[in-house]
Parts: sequence; structure tokens; C-alpha cells
Amino acid sequence: MPLNQPLEAVRRRIAFAARNAHRDPQTITLLAVSKTFPAQNVAQLAALGQIAFGENYVQEAVDKITALRPDWPELQWHFIGPLQSNKTRDVATQFDWVHSIDRLKLAQRLSAQRSPGLPPLQVCIQVNVDGEATKSGVAPEDAGAMAAAVAALPNLRLRGLMCIPPADDEPTLHFALLREIARDHSVVVVEHDMSFVRDLGVKVTVLHEGAVLAEGALDEVSADPRVIEVYLGR
Repeated sequence: MPLNQPLEAVRRRIAFAARNAHRDPQTITLLAVSKTFPAQNVAQLAALGQIAFGENYVQEAVDKITALRPDWPELQWHFIGPLQSNKTRDVATQFDWVHSIDRLKLAQRLSAQRSPGLPPLQVCIQVNVDGEATKSGVAPEDAGAMAAAVAALPNLRLRGLMCIPPADDEPTLHFALLREIARDHSVVVVEHDMSFVRDLGVKVTVLHEGAVLAEGALDEVSADPRVIEVYLGR
């Protein structure tokens, strides 16, 4: 089957679900999991307008990225699986996103190994929502402290929380827990670009020279004259 047919089918399902949720389909990113598939398939999807691709085998992914980047520099590469500490350098230098930050040491290594010449590495914290011993992720009660620590690291940008619901459970219950965690915690902003927290829907604490500059909803702190002067340059 040509790849354009299943791709269009998925796009139609996304558009339908977005309309039912009163969302703009253009604000939703389709992540195509390309692990185990050859670079040729990725190139075919790229030619159809697919931009974001997910990988979780580091060496396979690096080979694929190296082969495709000259012709497709606009592609976004997402690391979506468990990441070993000894593989962080390749991920820090080759990928755009990491979806599976499950311990602070991992985030610290990625931060240290990400070149300042590259855009910040976009990261999500993995939460073990059901406490399964076989799954990675921080406990829900530890997610807030973990988020604050990761948000403070240079060369990373915290974008949200991720979980993998059990296959036999209703996933919406677990995603609701993530929303509850987000509502109950404040994101500490230590960089100039605060747009990444808008989708989290949480309170924001803006720091400047070790002191709290402003705190509240993103729109509120963005309108604060002190934040405008120090961070937004207006």
C-alpha cells in the first residue's frame, strides 16, 4: 500500500477528533514512529509533508538521521523510548526531542552534552502513573520536584509530562492524572522564552538574579512590566 493512503487516513482521524474537542487540527503534531523502518520510508513520508519522527534505537536512529539530514534538514527527531546513560551523547547532539526523562541524572547528562550552538533540547518527563515496577518514570508525587529541577537546567526546555497507560485500562483516566499534576504545580522559568509553558496550563514563577520577579498565569506574568523589561525586550 502506498504510504500516502494510511497517512491521509490518520490525518482525517486527527482532524475529526480535533473538531470534536473544539481544537484546531493545525495545533496537533502527528508523530510518526519510524523505528525499524528504513530511511527510504521516512523520506517518502517527508515528501508527503510529515515532519516529526519517533525513534528509540539510538544507533539505528543516528544512522538514519545522518543519511536524511542533508536532504531533509527540517525533519524533527524525537527519542521516545527508555534511554541509557551511556547513550545520552548521541541523543543530545542528534535529536530535537526526548519524551522519556525518568530521572534527573539523565536530564543533567543531556543538558551537559547538548551544544549551546543548538536549539534547546525539548524534553518531557515520564510519569509512572500506575506504579508498575516494569515501567520507567517518576512517581506522580515526585513529578513536581522533578519538573522544577529539569526546568532549571541549561540547554533543555521542559515541554510537559508523558505517561504510558496500561494496555487494558482506560487511558483517559491516566491522562487526567497528568493534568491534575500540572494544575497542582508551578513551572519555574529560568530562560527568556516562556512560550513552552502555555500548553501546560500551570502557574509560572519567573526568576531574575536569584529572586522571584513575577508569579501567576503565563499571560499575567507576560504582561508584568518587570518581566517585559528584563526578559521580553519590549
